[in-house]
Amino acid sequence: MFEKYPFEKLNDLLKNIPHPDEVLTLTIGEPQFETPEFIQHELCKNAKLLKKYPKTAGEEMLKKAQRGFVKRRFGVELKENELIPSLGTREVLFNFPLFLKPKKTAFPNPFYQIYEGGAIAAGSKINYMPLVKENNFKNTIEQLDADEDFVILNSPNNPTASVMSLDELCEWVEYALKKDIVILSDECYSEIYFDDKPASILEACVKLGNKNFKNILAINSISKRSSAPSLRNGFIAGDSELLKKYLQFRTYVGCAIPLPLQLAAAKAWEEDSHVEIFRQKYKNNFEIAKEILGIEMPKATFYIWLEVKNDIEFTIEAYKRGVKVMPGRFMGRKGAGEGYVRVALVYDEKKTKKALEILKELL
Repeated sequence: MFEKYPFEKLNDLLKNIPHPDEVLTLTIGEPQFETPEFIQHELCKNAKLLKKYPKTAGEEMLKKAQRGFVKRRFGVELKENELIPSLGTREVLFNFPLFLKPKKTAFPNPFYQIYEGGAIAAGSKINYMPLVKENNFKNTIEQLDADEDFVILNSPNNPTASVMSLDELCEWVEYALKKDIVILSDECYSEIYFDDKPASILEACVKLGNKNFKNILAINSISKRSSAPSLRNGFIAGDSELLKKYLQFRTYVGCAIPLPLQLAAAKAWEEDSHVEIFRQKYKNNFEIAKEILGIEMPKATFYIWLEVKNDIEFTIEAYKRGVKVMPGRFMGRKGAGEGYVRVALVYDEKKTKKALEILKELL
């Protein structure tokens, strides 16, 4: 059944380890920068709407804002029935497999653990597709067993920070159409990039002429984009035939988004300049990391997938010195992730520099 979440495993590992009073936590993808004031203001202004029940399908103002984001960012124009707002994306990743009931699911390994949780809950067999140095931490169609009917892709990738090209995404779309399987692309880190903008699988559909996004879905979230994880706002977009049935399923799930959160999220999706400010903060952190650790800056995300001799020993020693990192093996199965730690550069420059200097000593 379900394994312990990585953070539970980490707490078990470190519970008796002596450590300084102040510990810098670089384990979780939780931005430490303040949510922009205009988003906070919109939330407070509409608190009076807590007395009303929200619609499962979401309010039109939110759906319009999200479709607008997709058009501005990816050049993809979605119809009204091609997007459903969600309470973040974690709930979609868990309950969409319950709706779809796939016989066999494939997803990256290491991975965001909810992928596995959704597959287990749905009674699906699992193909753990390895992300290793030899494949540039990208999944390929050759890793499939040919009997999967559901595939989850993740680009930009958590935890490895790899990014799939538009052409690579096109190969997956072509495969989905050829084999008549469903592909869900997790794109929650698409807005934390430093040079070229990461592509969406929806763009791949348009390029290939799959104008109705048949068999293809993408999810995205406001959490990283706007430094607002507690807004719990995301969306699932793509194949309208799948979404029509999935929306009916969602009416039983109880995942409607409170109205004040919808209004605040709509403002955030409509505005882009604040996202550029956060991107610059993360870029500055990676420039510090390049100087201190000698690493190459990734194309996207705020993660370093740091190679070490032993991820467990390294994690323990880092904690003794006041820095928390995530052992790679806690994020994978069948040995995936061993010899790596995930480092989330989510603090300001001063704290980031302090933490990275400690990690350099250990390296």
